[in-house]
Amino acid sequence: MKRLIIHGDPGIRKDAVIEYDGEELTCFGINRNGEWHGPERVQLWCTVGDESEREDYQKRNYVPHFMDVDRADAEEIEVLSEKGALEV
Repeated sequence: MKRLIIHGDPGIRKDAVIEYDGEELTCFGINRNGEWHGPERVQLWCTVGDESEREDYQKRNYVPHFMDVDRADAEEIEVLSEKGALEV
């Protein structure tokens, strides 16, 4: 599991499936930053990981401050599914 900061909006929401850097990742949670004040383009701060890590995310079995962080432009993200098939 890691944090992925996306500069721009590739059109994804919670539970989206994306491909980044040759990896298929599920977006467990997304925080949208920069709407009113901040950078010129919106930033999506996503908690992403393999589908097998979903239970750890839901039970908060991780420490957000120690997660690896990657940054990418929206153009580098391939959207496989805008919204996941799981409905909560």
